[in-house]
Amino acid sequence: MDFNLDYSFYISMFLMYSCLFLIMIYRITRTQLLHANIDEVWEFASSPSNLKKITPDYMNFNIISPDLPKKIYPGMIINYIVSPILKINITWVAEITHIVEKKFFVDEQRIGPYKMWHHEHFFEIQENGVLMKDIITYQLPFGFIGDLIHALFIKRQLNNIFDYRFKLMNQIFNKNI
Repeated sequence: MDFNLDYSFYISMFLMYSCLFLIMIYRITRTQLLHANIDEVWEFASSPSNLKKITPDYMNFNIISPDLPKKIYPGMIINYIVSPILKINITWVAEITHIVEKKFFVDEQRIGPYKMWHHEHFFEIQENGVLMKDIITYQLPFGFIGDLIHALFIKRQLNNIFDYRFKLMNQIFNKNI
């Protein structure tokens, strides 16, 4: 009786299936110094209607929530449509989950293209303005296929969107610098 089994097949199968079910969670972090006071920055950032102003036109971003208040509040639901790929409309429902006025707020996707989307917005008073920091933590659906699409397309697109926001926030708050 031969007890010298070749485990390489089983090990390779285990590794292959482990990779298929590996949960990839991604993060984008952006910081930007805005040469304005905290009241001006918070007024702009905490108004849901301003999100359209800092979103690229090609995204076809439209808020569809009726009677949206001028300021965010914890538990607020914001419904909008975006068309990030081939002009195909996607419904996105976000909830404002946490707010500490003039310090931070968090929005999370409840319905939309991501398996998970958690966006933290921080505001820190500095000597020469307000340091704004965004931390976006997200996960794609479809396992390794989603991860492949991320590498080929989504990572670049998200970076382009946040580059655009950086540019627009500079135009709004740093135009005299």
